Amino acid sequence: MDGFHPFRVLRTRSLWMTNGVIAGVLALLFAVLYLGANVDPAGHLRNLPVGLVNADEGAALDGKQVNLGEQTSRSITKSPAKGEEIDWKVMDEKEMKEELGKGKLFGALVVPDDFTSSTIALTDNAADNNPARPTLTVLTNQSAGSLGSNLAREAATRAAENASRQVGRELTAQMGAEYKTLPSAARLMLGDPAAVTVKDGHPLDAHSGLGLTAFYYALVLVVCGMLSANVISGQVDHALGYTHNEMGPFRTHRPLVRATRVQTLAISSTLMAGLSLVMGTLVMAGAVGLMGMDASHLPLLWLYSVCAIAVVGIGALSLLAVFGTPGMLVAALVFIAMAVPTAGATTPVEALPSFYRFLAQFEPLGQITGGVRSILYYGAQGDGGLARGWVMMAAGLALAALFGFGVTGWYDRRGLHRVPAADDPPVRAARPA
Repeated sequence: MDGFHPFRVLRTRSLWMTNGVIAGVLALLFAVLYLGANVDPAGHLRNLPVGLVNADEGAALDGKQVNLGEQTSRSITKSPAKGEEIDWKVMDEKEMKEELGKGKLFGALVVPDDFTSSTIALTDNAADNNPARPTLTVLTNQSAGSLGSNLAREAATRAAENASRQVGRELTAQMGAEYKTLPSAARLMLGDPAAVTVKDGHPLDAHSGLGLTAFYYALVLVVCGMLSANVISGQVDHALGYTHNEMGPFRTHRPLVRATRVQTLAISSTLMAGLSLVMGTLVMAGAVGLMGMDASHLPLLWLYSVCAIAVVGIGALSLLAVFGTPGMLVAALVFIAMAVPTAGATTPVEALPSFYRFLAQFEPLGQITGGVRSILYYGAQGDGGLARGWVMMAAGLALAALFGFGVTGWYDRRGLHRVPAADDPPVRAARPA
Protein backbone atom coordinates (compact mmCIF):
# COMPACT_ATOMS: atom_id res chain seq x y z
CA MET A 1 0.00 0.00 0.00
CA ASP A 2 1.46 3.35 -1.03
CA GLY A 3 2.29 5.64 1.87
CA PHE A 4 2.25 2.77 4.39
CA HIS A 5 5.40 2.97 6.53
CA PRO A 6 6.89 -0.48 7.28
CA PHE A 7 7.09 0.19 11.02
CA ARG A 8 3.33 0.61 11.16
CA VAL A 9 3.11 -3.17 11.02
CA LEU A 10 4.16 -3.11 14.69
CA ARG A 11 0.71 -1.68 15.44
CA THR A 12 -0.92 -4.89 14.24
CA ARG A 13 -2.37 -6.67 17.26
CA SER A 14 -2.33 -10.14 15.69
CA LEU A 15 1.43 -9.83 14.96
CA TRP A 16 2.16 -9.32 18.65
CA MET A 17 -0.35 -11.88 19.89
CA THR A 18 0.62 -14.68 17.51
CA ASN A 19 4.35 -14.33 18.03
CA GLY A 20 3.91 -13.72 21.74
CA VAL A 21 1.91 -16.90 22.23
CA ILE A 22 4.36 -19.00 20.20
CA ALA A 23 7.46 -17.56 21.90
CA GLY A 24 5.90 -17.75 25.36
CA VAL A 25 4.71 -21.34 25.00
CA LEU A 26 8.10 -22.37 23.62
CA ALA A 27 9.94 -20.71 26.52
CA LEU A 28 7.62 -22.31 29.07
CA LEU A 29 7.93 -25.78 27.54
CA PHE A 30 11.72 -25.65 27.40
CA ALA A 31 11.91 -24.47 31.01
CA VAL A 32 9.47 -27.10 32.29
CA LEU A 33 10.94 -29.96 30.27
CA TYR A 34 14.57 -29.17 31.08
CA LEU A 35 14.31 -28.18 34.74
CA GLY A 36 11.44 -30.52 35.59
CA ALA A 37 13.63 -33.51 34.80
CA ASN A 38 16.66 -32.35 36.79
CA VAL A 39 15.36 -30.33 39.73
CA ASP A 40 15.28 -33.27 42.20
CA PRO A 41 16.94 -36.43 40.84
CA ALA A 42 17.54 -37.91 44.31
CA GLY A 43 13.88 -37.42 45.21
CA HIS A 44 12.69 -39.22 42.07
CA LEU A 45 15.27 -42.00 42.24
CA ARG A 46 13.69 -45.42 41.76
CA ASN A 47 15.30 -48.81 41.10
CA LEU A 48 18.81 -47.66 40.19
CA PRO A 49 20.62 -50.91 39.32
CA VAL A 50 23.64 -51.52 41.57
CA GLY A 51 25.56 -54.81 41.80
CA LEU A 52 26.10 -56.64 45.09
CA VAL A 53 28.84 -59.29 45.13
CA ASN A 54 29.57 -61.54 48.08
CA ALA A 55 32.87 -63.32 47.47
CA ASP A 56 33.35 -64.10 51.18
CA GLU A 57 34.49 -67.67 51.82
CA GLY A 58 33.55 -67.56 55.51
CA ALA A 59 35.55 -68.82 58.49
CA ALA A 60 35.22 -70.95 61.61
CA LEU A 61 34.16 -69.24 64.82
CA ASP A 62 33.74 -71.22 68.06
CA GLY A 63 33.52 -74.41 66.04
CA LYS A 64 30.85 -73.07 63.69
CA GLN A 65 31.18 -71.94 60.06
CA VAL A 66 30.28 -68.26 59.78
CA ASN A 67 29.87 -66.12 56.68
CA LEU A 68 29.62 -62.46 57.62
CA GLY A 69 29.56 -61.49 53.94
CA GLU A 70 26.36 -63.44 53.42
CA GLN A 71 24.82 -61.79 56.46
CA THR A 72 25.92 -58.40 55.19
CA SER A 73 24.45 -58.98 51.72
CA ARG A 74 21.18 -60.19 53.20
CA SER A 75 20.86 -57.17 55.47
CA ILE A 76 21.51 -54.79 52.55
CA THR A 77 18.95 -56.32 50.20
CA LYS A 78 16.28 -56.57 52.91
CA SER A 79 16.84 -53.14 54.42
CA PRO A 80 13.50 -51.25 54.49
CA ALA A 81 15.19 -47.86 54.53
CA LYS A 82 15.01 -46.25 51.09
CA GLY A 83 14.53 -49.69 49.60
CA GLU A 84 12.91 -48.44 46.38
CA GLU A 85 15.78 -46.17 45.43
CA ILE A 86 18.32 -48.91 44.71
CA ASP A 87 17.72 -52.14 42.87
CA TRP A 88 20.41 -54.39 44.36
CA LYS A 89 21.49 -57.05 41.84
CA VAL A 90 23.04 -59.99 43.69
CA MET A 91 25.57 -61.65 41.39
CA ASP A 92 29.05 -63.11 41.23
CA GLU A 93 32.16 -61.11 40.42
CA LYS A 94 32.40 -62.23 36.79
CA GLU A 95 28.80 -61.30 36.06
CA MET A 96 29.25 -57.99 37.83
CA LYS A 97 32.21 -57.05 35.63
CA GLU A 98 30.26 -57.99 32.50
CA GLU A 99 27.27 -55.89 33.55
CA LEU A 100 29.49 -52.91 34.36
CA GLY A 101 31.07 -53.35 30.92
CA LYS A 102 27.67 -53.05 29.26
CA GLY A 103 26.44 -50.04 31.22
CA LYS A 104 23.70 -52.06 32.91
CA LEU A 105 25.00 -51.26 36.39
CA PHE A 106 25.78 -47.81 37.75
CA GLY A 107 28.05 -49.24 40.41
CA ALA A 108 28.62 -52.20 42.70
CA LEU A 109 29.49 -53.18 46.26
CA VAL A 110 31.95 -56.06 46.67
CA VAL A 111 32.49 -58.12 49.83
CA PRO A 112 35.97 -59.75 49.55
CA ASP A 113 36.72 -63.43 50.02
CA ASP A 114 38.53 -62.87 53.34
CA PHE A 115 35.92 -60.61 54.91
CA THR A 116 34.87 -63.02 57.66
CA SER A 117 38.39 -64.22 58.50
CA SER A 118 39.74 -60.65 58.59
CA THR A 119 36.88 -59.52 60.78
CA ILE A 120 37.26 -62.37 63.24
CA ALA A 121 41.00 -61.73 63.42
CA LEU A 122 40.27 -58.22 64.69
CA THR A 123 38.99 -59.63 67.96
CA ASP A 124 42.44 -61.15 68.58
CA ASN A 125 44.49 -58.23 67.24
CA ALA A 126 42.34 -55.27 68.22
CA ALA A 127 44.94 -54.05 70.70
CA ASP A 128 47.61 -53.85 68.01
CA ASN A 129 48.57 -50.41 66.82
CA ASN A 130 47.70 -51.08 63.21
CA PRO A 131 45.59 -54.24 62.78
CA ALA A 132 44.57 -55.35 59.29
CA ARG A 133 40.96 -54.27 58.80
CA PRO A 134 38.52 -56.02 56.45
CA THR A 135 37.67 -54.03 53.34
CA LEU A 136 34.40 -53.43 51.51
CA THR A 137 34.93 -52.12 47.96
CA VAL A 138 32.56 -49.73 46.20
CA LEU A 139 32.90 -49.70 42.40
CA THR A 140 31.74 -46.78 40.26
CA ASN A 141 30.84 -46.72 36.57
CA GLN A 142 31.12 -43.28 34.98
CA SER A 143 30.54 -44.76 31.52
CA ALA A 144 26.87 -45.21 32.48
CA GLY A 145 26.58 -41.52 33.44
CA SER A 146 28.39 -39.38 36.00
CA LEU A 147 25.35 -38.50 38.11
CA GLY A 148 24.04 -42.06 38.11
CA SER A 149 27.47 -43.35 39.08
CA ASN A 150 27.66 -40.83 41.92
CA LEU A 151 24.20 -41.82 43.17
CA ALA A 152 25.23 -45.48 43.10
CA ARG A 153 28.50 -44.68 44.88
CA GLU A 154 26.67 -42.81 47.64
CA ALA A 155 24.12 -45.60 48.10
CA ALA A 156 26.74 -48.35 48.08
CA THR A 157 29.00 -46.44 50.48
CA ARG A 158 26.09 -45.82 52.85
CA ALA A 159 25.14 -49.51 52.70
CA ALA A 160 28.75 -50.58 53.35
CA GLU A 161 29.07 -48.26 56.34
CA ASN A 162 25.78 -49.50 57.81
CA ALA A 163 26.90 -53.08 57.27
CA SER A 164 30.21 -52.37 58.99
CA ARG A 165 28.44 -50.95 62.03
CA GLN A 166 26.12 -53.97 62.12
CA VAL A 167 29.12 -56.32 62.07
CA GLY A 168 30.70 -54.17 64.78
CA ARG A 169 27.69 -54.64 67.04
CA GLU A 170 27.94 -58.40 66.58
CA LEU A 171 31.66 -58.36 67.34
CA THR A 172 31.34 -56.35 70.55
CA ALA A 173 28.47 -58.54 71.73
CA GLN A 174 30.56 -61.63 71.07
CA MET A 175 33.57 -60.30 73.02
CA GLY A 176 31.48 -59.54 76.11
CA ALA A 177 33.48 -58.29 79.10
CA GLU A 178 36.75 -58.49 77.19
CA TYR A 179 35.58 -55.58 75.02
CA LYS A 180 35.63 -53.18 77.97
CA THR A 181 39.28 -53.93 78.70
CA LEU A 182 40.46 -52.78 75.28
CA PRO A 183 41.94 -49.31 74.65
CA SER A 184 39.42 -46.69 73.50
CA ALA A 185 40.91 -46.62 69.98
CA ALA A 186 40.48 -50.39 69.66
CA ARG A 187 36.88 -50.22 70.93
CA LEU A 188 36.15 -47.48 68.39
CA MET A 189 37.61 -49.57 65.58
CA LEU A 190 35.67 -52.69 66.56
CA GLY A 191 32.46 -50.66 66.54
CA ASP A 192 33.03 -49.90 62.86
CA PRO A 193 35.58 -52.54 61.73
CA ALA A 194 35.39 -52.47 57.91
CA ALA A 195 37.26 -50.00 55.76
CA VAL A 196 35.32 -48.77 52.70
CA THR A 197 37.30 -48.07 49.54
CA VAL A 198 36.04 -46.62 46.26
CA LYS A 199 37.42 -47.73 42.88
CA ASP A 200 36.52 -47.23 39.23
CA GLY A 201 34.71 -50.37 38.16
CA HIS A 202 34.94 -49.70 34.41
CA PRO A 203 37.84 -47.31 33.71
CA LEU A 204 37.58 -45.06 30.66
CA ASP A 205 40.29 -43.55 28.53
CA ALA A 206 41.49 -40.06 29.35
CA HIS A 207 39.68 -38.36 26.45
CA SER A 208 36.23 -39.75 27.22
CA GLY A 209 34.82 -36.70 28.96
CA LEU A 210 34.27 -38.63 32.22
CA GLY A 211 31.67 -40.69 30.38
CA LEU A 212 29.94 -37.78 28.61
CA THR A 213 31.53 -37.90 25.14
CA ALA A 214 28.91 -40.42 23.99
CA PHE A 215 26.09 -38.06 24.90
CA TYR A 216 27.65 -34.98 23.34
CA TYR A 217 28.60 -36.90 20.20
CA ALA A 218 25.00 -38.15 19.88
CA LEU A 219 23.70 -34.63 20.51
CA VAL A 220 25.85 -33.34 17.65
CA LEU A 221 24.37 -35.99 15.36
CA VAL A 222 20.81 -35.01 16.30
CA VAL A 223 21.46 -31.29 15.94
CA CYS A 224 23.12 -31.81 12.55
CA GLY A 225 20.14 -33.78 11.31
CA MET A 226 17.56 -31.32 12.61
CA LEU A 227 19.25 -28.10 11.47
CA SER A 228 20.29 -29.47 8.09
CA ALA A 229 16.66 -30.47 7.51
CA ASN A 230 15.69 -26.82 7.85
CA VAL A 231 18.42 -25.78 5.40
CA ILE A 232 17.61 -28.53 2.90
CA SER A 233 13.88 -27.82 3.03
CA GLY A 234 14.48 -24.15 2.23
CA GLN A 235 16.97 -24.86 -0.55
CA VAL A 236 14.68 -27.41 -2.21
CA ASP A 237 11.82 -24.91 -2.11
CA HIS A 238 14.11 -22.35 -3.74
CA ALA A 239 15.28 -24.82 -6.40
CA LEU A 240 11.64 -25.57 -7.25
CA GLY A 241 10.83 -21.87 -7.42
CA TYR A 242 8.49 -21.76 -4.43
CA THR A 243 10.54 -19.29 -2.40
CA HIS A 244 13.14 -16.60 -2.87
CA ASN A 245 16.68 -17.15 -1.65
CA GLU A 246 18.62 -14.39 0.09
CA MET A 247 22.39 -14.42 0.57
CA GLY A 248 23.40 -11.22 2.30
CA PRO A 249 22.08 -8.35 0.11
CA PHE A 250 21.46 -10.63 -2.90
CA ARG A 251 18.06 -12.07 -3.63
CA THR A 252 17.39 -14.71 -6.29
CA HIS A 253 14.32 -16.47 -7.54
CA ARG A 254 13.98 -19.44 -9.86
CA PRO A 255 11.13 -20.28 -12.25
CA LEU A 256 8.37 -22.30 -10.65
CA VAL A 257 8.57 -26.06 -11.09
CA ARG A 258 5.29 -27.60 -10.00
CA ALA A 259 5.85 -30.54 -7.70
CA THR A 260 3.47 -32.37 -5.44
CA ARG A 261 4.07 -32.34 -1.73
CA VAL A 262 5.06 -35.99 -1.86
CA GLN A 263 7.58 -35.29 -4.60
CA THR A 264 9.02 -32.36 -2.66
CA LEU A 265 9.45 -34.49 0.47
CA ALA A 266 11.04 -37.27 -1.60
CA ILE A 267 13.53 -34.82 -3.12
CA SER A 268 14.40 -33.39 0.30
CA SER A 269 14.78 -36.83 1.88
CA THR A 270 17.05 -38.03 -0.92
CA LEU A 271 19.22 -34.96 -0.50
CA MET A 272 19.32 -35.53 3.26
CA ALA A 273 20.38 -39.17 2.84
CA GLY A 274 23.18 -38.18 0.49
CA LEU A 275 24.46 -35.29 2.58
CA SER A 276 24.38 -37.43 5.72
CA LEU A 277 27.43 -39.22 4.32
CA VAL A 278 29.28 -35.91 4.31
CA MET A 279 28.04 -34.74 7.70
CA GLY A 280 28.68 -38.07 9.43
CA THR A 281 32.22 -38.14 8.05
CA LEU A 282 32.97 -34.60 9.17
CA VAL A 283 31.46 -35.07 12.62
CA MET A 284 33.67 -38.08 13.25
CA ALA A 285 36.71 -36.36 11.73
CA GLY A 286 36.17 -33.34 13.96
CA ALA A 287 35.55 -35.29 17.16
CA VAL A 288 38.17 -38.02 16.74
CA GLY A 289 40.68 -36.50 14.36
CA LEU A 290 40.76 -32.86 15.44
CA MET A 291 39.65 -32.96 19.08
CA GLY A 292 41.23 -36.30 19.97
CA MET A 293 38.13 -38.00 21.37
CA ASP A 294 38.92 -41.59 22.39
CA ALA A 295 37.10 -43.94 20.05
CA SER A 296 37.39 -47.43 18.61
CA HIS A 297 35.42 -49.35 15.97
CA LEU A 298 35.71 -46.31 13.71
CA PRO A 299 33.99 -47.85 10.62
CA LEU A 300 31.00 -48.80 12.78
CA LEU A 301 30.99 -45.37 14.44
CA TRP A 302 30.99 -43.73 11.00
CA LEU A 303 28.11 -45.87 9.73
CA TYR A 304 26.11 -45.27 12.89
CA SER A 305 26.74 -41.52 12.68
CA VAL A 306 25.61 -41.33 9.07
CA CYS A 307 22.44 -43.30 9.75
CA ALA A 308 21.58 -41.29 12.86
CA ILE A 309 21.87 -37.97 11.01
CA ALA A 310 19.80 -39.31 8.10
CA VAL A 311 17.02 -40.64 10.32
CA VAL A 312 16.77 -37.47 12.41
CA GLY A 313 16.93 -35.30 9.29
CA ILE A 314 14.20 -37.22 7.46
CA GLY A 315 12.09 -37.09 10.59
CA ALA A 316 12.48 -33.31 10.80
CA LEU A 317 11.74 -32.97 7.05
CA SER A 318 8.52 -34.92 7.56
CA LEU A 319 7.48 -32.54 10.32
CA LEU A 320 8.26 -29.55 8.11
CA ALA A 321 6.32 -31.06 5.20
CA VAL A 322 3.26 -31.79 7.35
CA PHE A 323 3.16 -28.70 9.58
CA GLY A 324 4.90 -26.15 7.38
CA THR A 325 6.73 -23.35 9.19
CA PRO A 326 5.67 -24.54 12.69
CA GLY A 327 7.27 -27.87 11.86
CA MET A 328 10.67 -26.63 12.94
CA LEU A 329 9.26 -25.70 16.36
CA VAL A 330 7.74 -29.17 16.65
CA ALA A 331 11.09 -30.67 15.64
CA ALA A 332 12.86 -28.60 18.30
CA LEU A 333 10.47 -29.93 20.95
CA VAL A 334 10.78 -33.55 19.80
CA PHE A 335 14.51 -33.71 19.13
CA ILE A 336 15.82 -31.25 21.74
CA ALA A 337 13.40 -30.11 24.46
CA MET A 338 11.98 -33.55 25.26
CA ALA A 339 15.08 -35.47 24.22
CA VAL A 340 17.97 -33.93 26.16
CA PRO A 341 16.45 -34.40 29.66
CA THR A 342 15.47 -38.01 28.89
CA ALA A 343 18.71 -39.14 27.22
CA GLY A 344 20.01 -40.61 30.49
CA ALA A 345 23.38 -38.89 30.12
CA THR A 346 23.37 -36.23 32.81
CA THR A 347 20.48 -37.60 34.90
CA PRO A 348 19.83 -41.37 34.79
CA VAL A 349 16.39 -42.45 33.64
CA GLU A 350 15.89 -44.09 37.06
CA ALA A 351 16.12 -40.62 38.68
CA LEU A 352 13.51 -38.97 36.42
CA PRO A 353 9.82 -38.33 37.14
CA SER A 354 7.45 -40.91 35.64
CA PHE A 355 6.47 -38.71 32.66
CA TYR A 356 10.11 -38.39 31.58
CA ARG A 357 10.69 -42.12 32.06
CA PHE A 358 7.88 -42.71 29.60
CA LEU A 359 9.43 -40.32 27.08
CA ALA A 360 12.83 -41.96 27.52
CA GLN A 361 11.53 -45.20 26.03
CA PHE A 362 11.33 -43.72 22.52
CA GLU A 363 12.90 -40.25 22.42
CA PRO A 364 15.51 -40.33 19.61
CA LEU A 365 18.46 -38.80 21.45
CA GLY A 366 18.41 -41.40 24.21
CA GLN A 367 18.34 -44.29 21.75
CA ILE A 368 21.16 -42.81 19.67
CA THR A 369 23.21 -42.10 22.80
CA GLY A 370 22.87 -45.72 23.88
CA GLY A 371 24.32 -46.91 20.58
CA VAL A 372 27.19 -44.43 20.64
CA ARG A 373 27.95 -45.33 24.26
CA SER A 374 28.16 -48.99 23.30
CA ILE A 375 30.57 -48.24 20.46
CA LEU A 376 32.79 -45.89 22.49
CA TYR A 377 32.81 -47.56 25.91
CA TYR A 378 31.53 -51.15 25.69
CA GLY A 379 33.30 -52.68 22.71
CA ALA A 380 30.25 -52.27 20.43
CA GLN A 381 28.34 -55.00 22.26
CA GLY A 382 24.80 -55.40 20.99
CA ASP A 383 23.27 -55.74 24.45
CA GLY A 384 25.25 -52.71 25.63
CA GLY A 385 22.81 -50.42 23.81
CA LEU A 386 23.88 -50.82 20.18
CA ALA A 387 21.19 -53.30 19.13
CA ARG A 388 18.44 -51.16 20.61
CA GLY A 389 19.92 -48.10 18.90
CA TRP A 390 19.73 -49.74 15.47
CA VAL A 391 16.22 -51.08 16.06
CA MET A 392 14.87 -47.75 17.28
CA MET A 393 16.48 -45.87 14.38
CA ALA A 394 14.84 -48.26 11.92
CA ALA A 395 11.50 -47.82 13.67
CA GLY A 396 11.94 -44.04 13.69
CA LEU A 397 12.70 -43.97 9.97
CA ALA A 398 9.64 -46.10 9.20
CA LEU A 399 7.43 -43.91 11.37
CA ALA A 400 8.76 -40.70 9.79
CA ALA A 401 8.19 -42.06 6.29
CA LEU A 402 4.66 -43.25 7.06
CA PHE A 403 3.75 -39.98 8.74
CA GLY A 404 5.41 -37.64 6.25
CA PHE A 405 4.45 -39.34 3.00
CA GLY A 406 1.07 -40.41 4.33
CA VAL A 407 -0.06 -36.92 5.32
CA THR A 408 1.48 -35.13 2.31
CA GLY A 409 -0.13 -37.72 0.03
CA TRP A 410 -3.47 -36.91 1.63
CA TYR A 411 -2.81 -33.19 1.07
CA ASP A 412 -2.15 -33.89 -2.61
CA ARG A 413 -5.28 -35.96 -3.03
CA ARG A 414 -7.34 -33.20 -1.46
CA GLY A 415 -5.92 -30.66 -3.90
CA LEU A 416 -4.08 -28.78 -1.17
CA HIS A 417 -1.19 -27.90 -3.45
CA ARG A 418 1.44 -25.40 -2.44
CA VAL A 419 0.70 -23.24 -5.51
CA PRO A 420 -2.75 -24.13 -6.94
CA ALA A 421 -3.01 -24.55 -10.70
CA ALA A 422 -5.50 -22.50 -12.69
CA ASP A 423 -7.91 -25.43 -13.02
CA ASP A 424 -7.68 -26.52 -9.38
CA PRO A 425 -10.85 -26.09 -7.31
CA PRO A 426 -10.65 -23.08 -5.02
CA VAL A 427 -9.33 -23.71 -1.53
CA ARG A 428 -10.77 -21.69 1.30
CA ALA A 429 -8.06 -19.44 2.65
CA ALA A 430 -7.63 -18.08 6.13
CA ARG A 431 -9.18 -14.68 6.75
CA PRO A 432 -6.52 -11.94 6.76
CA ALA A 433 -5.91 -10.08 9.96
